[in-house]
Amino acid sequence: MDIHAYMQKVGQQARAASRQMATVTTAKKNATLLAIADRINATRDELKLQNQEDLARGRANGLTDAMLDRLEFTDERLDQIIEGLKQVATLPDLIGEITDMSYRPSGIQVGKMRVPLGVIGMIYESRPNVTIEAASLCIKSGNAAILRGGSEAIASNHALAQCIRDALKSSGLNEHTVQVIETTDRACVGELITMDEYVDVIIPRGGKGLIERISKDARIPVIKHLDGICHVYIDDEADPKKAIDIAINSKTHRYGVCNAMETLLINDGVADIFLPVLADAFAEKGVELRGCEKTQQYIKCVAATQDDWSEEYLAPILSIKVVDSMEQAIKHINHYGSHHTDTLVSENYSKARLFMAAVDSSSVMINASTRFADGFEYGLGAEIGISTDKIHARGPVGLEGLTSQKYVVFGDGHIRT
Repeated sequence: MDIHAYMQKVGQQARAASRQMATVTTAKKNATLLAIADRINATRDELKLQNQEDLARGRANGLTDAMLDRLEFTDERLDQIIEGLKQVATLPDLIGEITDMSYRPSGIQVGKMRVPLGVIGMIYESRPNVTIEAASLCIKSGNAAILRGGSEAIASNHALAQCIRDALKSSGLNEHTVQVIETTDRACVGELITMDEYVDVIIPRGGKGLIERISKDARIPVIKHLDGICHVYIDDEADPKKAIDIAINSKTHRYGVCNAMETLLINDGVADIFLPVLADAFAEKGVELRGCEKTQQYIKCVAATQDDWSEEYLAPILSIKVVDSMEQAIKHINHYGSHHTDTLVSENYSKARLFMAAVDSSSVMINASTRFADGFEYGLGAEIGISTDKIHARGPVGLEGLTSQKYVVFGDGHIRT
């Protein structure tokens, strides 16, 4: 295969499809999403058969049990995919919405219209359900999509791509609105992230190495986050039950996710009360604790190194630091954190306001588990990823994050004098 020629064709087809998608009605977009759901439901056996090919190849190639679990299609997971499509279909359609209309002294009316970004390029690893999540959000937001999944899920992704194509054609939409790259050749990624003539935004989802490479080499704007180094700070005015529940849930609800707590900060004034209780609770969950010198005075734990404060473990490991004040906690978070999600546990309203203003993260929480940093939990219906950038989208990226605004002007023969 001539990779350059192939990717150029994919890009041209995506750009043409994006022009059409910009004016597609809400009813047709929703009908397409429901048609995809119907196709997935009708082809369950074929999807699971193709998925078994990926699983067999993955086992032969030495994929870990965790990776194989992320890869596997079960009836329950297919049900979740179908339900996700139906949920996106029920979300409000933002495209075409005109806001902030106002009359100017000249007599013209000026406002802003919500529009699609155009062509979304997405590069992701392992989980084939991301193919449907990305496709559904791009269709609902009026975008075209070029999707490059991981080589370990190639058969599953091809089967899902067929469901999407069938649904697009049955709904009267351009079948190239969503294209799944047909080859596992890594040269496709290099082409995709430099096709600025055809692609408007790149969204990488995967390991840190993948995202660093994409961010470094892309000639197209990238929506991404590198790490999820999330903190919980327990203040000296924290409610004990809330503090313990939030800390345990933030770390142990799931380990291998970007919104799990990786560092616990605790005020010195309450460390002697909370740390022994938390240490026992984490021990029951099998979590290894790595603490600063002060932490080691209160509980038995491994001595933390300087590198621990910058580590995203994605595992049952937690670093703990005792701090003198909330100001010191904020300084630590802004220095070592990844601007993803950070939580304050405190009953002091003034401290809460300061924490929200001073912590430079895409999600800042008061008295809530970091695990809530998620598009579904935020009411977005679904998310295409999480952004720790400040432009153009920040935090969980749902439909609005896949759109932009353009100025619209209404006149009645007005001319500038």
